[in-house]
Amino acid sequence: MFHNHPLLSKLKRKLNSKIPRVEGIVRSTNKGFGFLEINSNTSYFIPPKNMRKVMHGDRIIAQIKIENFREVVYPEKLIEPFLSHFIGQIQRLKEKVYIKPDFPYLKEPIMCINFDSLKENIQNGDWVMAVLVQHRLKGDNQFSVKLIKFVAKNHNPLVPWIVTLSRHKLEMSEPKYNAHEIVFDNNSERIDLTNLHFITIDHCSTKDIDDAVFIKKSSSGIYSLIVAISDPTSYVSLESTLDNIALQRAFTNYLPGLNIPMLPKILSENKCSLKKNTRRPVIACQISFDCSGNILYKNTHFFLAWIMSKAQLSYDSVSDWLEHKEKITWRPESDLISNQLHLLHELCNLRTRWRKKYALLFKERPEYVFKLSNTFEILKIYVEPRRIAHKIVEEAMIAANVCAARLLSDKLGFGIYNTHSGFEPSNFKYITELLSEFGISSNVDELHTLKGFCKLKNILDNVSNDYLDIRIKKLLSFAEINNIPSPHFALGFPVYATWTSPIRKYSDMINHRLLKIIITGKGKAFSPRRDILNKINDKRRRIRMAERDIENWLYIIFFKNKNYKNKIFKAKIVDIFRGGMKTKLLENGANVFVPASFLHNTKDELICDQEKGIVYVMGEKYYTVSDIIKIMVIDAKIETRSIIGKPI
Repeated sequence: MFHNHPLLSKLKRKLNSKIPRVEGIVRSTNKGFGFLEINSNTSYFIPPKNMRKVMHGDRIIAQIKIENFREVVYPEKLIEPFLSHFIGQIQRLKEKVYIKPDFPYLKEPIMCINFDSLKENIQNGDWVMAVLVQHRLKGDNQFSVKLIKFVAKNHNPLVPWIVTLSRHKLEMSEPKYNAHEIVFDNNSERIDLTNLHFITIDHCSTKDIDDAVFIKKSSSGIYSLIVAISDPTSYVSLESTLDNIALQRAFTNYLPGLNIPMLPKILSENKCSLKKNTRRPVIACQISFDCSGNILYKNTHFFLAWIMSKAQLSYDSVSDWLEHKEKITWRPESDLISNQLHLLHELCNLRTRWRKKYALLFKERPEYVFKLSNTFEILKIYVEPRRIAHKIVEEAMIAANVCAARLLSDKLGFGIYNTHSGFEPSNFKYITELLSEFGISSNVDELHTLKGFCKLKNILDNVSNDYLDIRIKKLLSFAEINNIPSPHFALGFPVYATWTSPIRKYSDMINHRLLKIIITGKGKAFSPRRDILNKINDKRRRIRMAERDIENWLYIIFFKNKNYKNKIFKAKIVDIFRGGMKTKLLENGANVFVPASFLHNTKDELICDQEKGIVYVMGEKYYTVSDIIKIMVIDAKIETRSIIGKPI
């Protein structure tokens, strides 16, 4: 009788308007209940019955009601669902087909309403792509999805690669091309340097060789280095089909056991690869250095050339020889090549000392390599150190990139620049307070400047405190690319622009074209568009995420196959969260999570301070980031891509 009474409706609206509402993100737990996270410091409890209306990751508006003296979330409106397009596995339950999303916190399979529409013979466990079409918080009776396409059979050994690349919308094979599109542009004059003893140094398995070097030293002690870089833009014209493909891909994607090239292999591994005894077109940069390692910029010269590499060398062979390792199996085939290596080694040492004094050096970090069989079985995971041959090539390329950045800046005022702004400005006050704890004085005004940043970085390197380094690293800004000259704080240079990997990076192809306009005086140069920069930055972000995800997946497979359960490892604590610690195994680089419940039995006596990177037990320091501890691997979970361990 009173159901539609206007006075009663008005009263309900009035009472309803007084109930507080909040917007936040749903976080689920393993126990059925969840929390609505408003910010890093505020969250509200979601009971199991209300969690049935939402999914982990949903952004919602909810009412907050008091029940049993506790604030409880009642979901009211969906702002943005966590699931949209996603990858999952087929699960058949009785007569119905479900798709289990491949996300750690989404454990319930979701009903598929169009399974019969696909023609493929899809079986239980097979991987598919789907889209969420019904959501309970939108008033639907159930969550349901539509199947979009088949992704991979469950037994396919390439599942980690296929699924991850599909999720991040990345290419899985080399680009398709028409042979008639690959035509060499022979309209530019090139200097013939094929008589010089250029050499290449790379991994022994590398096929897309894009840099070669030649060096000589005058009687007055001046080093003259020529860095020759492969010239794919002589085959790929601006805005052609191949150019558009390269722009969309942006990078060659180097994954464990699988490389996906930016350019067709006929270019990247053949016509543009600087193979031994093969005449190749290049853009070259001649750089002069004095006996202290200073670049004599007035003598720097960019030009087009033909070269012919006289030796195709590997990092390990060159390093073994220069480091005088016992039982050397390789030696330079001629005195000319031997002389090249000795001079390059001398220059590398000069430039390393120069950069330590006037710029910045890279922090030595281990690189972990997956060795896979032809059938993609993981044979082993090992540490690959950066040896002297790596540093020789690195110093030569850095010098060439600095010279290119200066030339582009002086002649054009634009290009593709690699930039890094140092610390996030919002962190300056916190940084000075943190440094003062370690007796290091700092000035906020200096932290804004390249000189001040380099000064502080050198102080930190001399202090050599891993705990402080990890905390400081969290406060750094992210590197990005820009079309105007800007400093690269992390390298210590006022301008920096890469052009030495044009086979592998589209941004380097752009700089090649600009350098050619400067060299030849032909054509009109335009500043790279902002939308192109955004595409490149976005692609780099997705590639890095894919590489991380594939490696995590492979670690799980490796640990399960090798049965490392209950084995003890040395590990470094790299981060601390409210729920536990992230550690990295020193032996193979695997990330292992140590739950807080394994750190101390009594929850109320345990504090995991993420900001300080310290675990306290009863007010005493128990663990800190950078500590080396022993942990036992307890489990490797394929569903969550996580390895669980506990301290020993």
